[in-house]
Amino acid sequence: MSDDLRKKLKISQKRFKEINDFLLDPKNEQVKELLKLVRKYGGPAAINRKAAKARKLENLIGRLEKEKSPYLRDVMWLMEQRDSGAFISIKDYRKKVLGRGAARKRFNMKNAVTLEISALQFFPYLIAEARQAIKERELMPGRFIRVRNMKEQIADKGDTLAVAASMQIIGASYVETLDTKGTDGSNCHLGGPETITGYFGGVGQPNDHAIRWAEEYLHYYTTYGIRQVLNVNAGTIMVAYLLHRLGIDNEFKISVYMGNDNPYAVMWTLLGAKMFARNDGTTSLIGLNLSNSVNNDTIIKASKIRKALGLEKMVRFEHHI
Repeated sequence: MSDDLRKKLKISQKRFKEINDFLLDPKNEQVKELLKLVRKYGGPAAINRKAAKARKLENLIGRLEKEKSPYLRDVMWLMEQRDSGAFISIKDYRKKVLGRGAARKRFNMKNAVTLEISALQFFPYLIAEARQAIKERELMPGRFIRVRNMKEQIADKGDTLAVAASMQIIGASYVETLDTKGTDGSNCHLGGPETITGYFGGVGQPNDHAIRWAEEYLHYYTTYGIRQVLNVNAGTIMVAYLLHRLGIDNEFKISVYMGNDNPYAVMWTLLGAKMFARNDGTTSLIGLNLSNSVNNDTIIKASKIRKALGLEKMVRFEHHI
């Protein structure tokens, strides 16, 4: 009986055909709008080439020099510290914490944890952290989240360039937060009684914000090489899936604001990632920040869903502590 009931969940080839027909329909306004934007930036191949060029460390440093950025000196200092071996190694850090017994310990590298800092708002904070790590023999984080206003940081004497260069120097990954979102005043319900009572949850990306978000992303991707950005809305998640499917090497992390707080929410999110994955199985979704309200049982169930869909090595779970 239970097996017969389960079989009702199977999606027919007819339904898949209907979805494909919808996506490929020249009258599909959402797809048409997105394709127009991608062509505006030269197409996927040109977009990726521009991003790769902008992301090159030598080019980032060259732009800092051209702008006469006060942050250039610290970027070069960071590189010198890395090259001279000033930062503590994992092996030595284990010895520092565990003493002589570290050599006899077995460490679970299969489920290694990444220390993520949220948020790195200003470049000098990174240098302060590096100086402390060297002085106190502490580990540097392997991942940073940025939520500073993009236009503000761009105007800050090379802050964006300095952070981008430094992330490569220390071998860390990082995520930027685009300005196009409901907090820019477009979501009139934020902060009001409707939000408090739960009628309009989330930050929001109202009306044409999804396509504007995509354009802002392509601008910073091609100009600064910024690949990973925060995502707070189902619409912009769909846009990010489609951009990657079209051939753009974009990546995104789903914010805690999205509210993935139960296994079924995670299942829906990951099913979308799987459906719109490229033929090689890769997806633009690289990070999923679960809601702060989840318990261990939900995290374990979400992990099983991720593994069953073959996304365990692509989508990291990120959780606030």
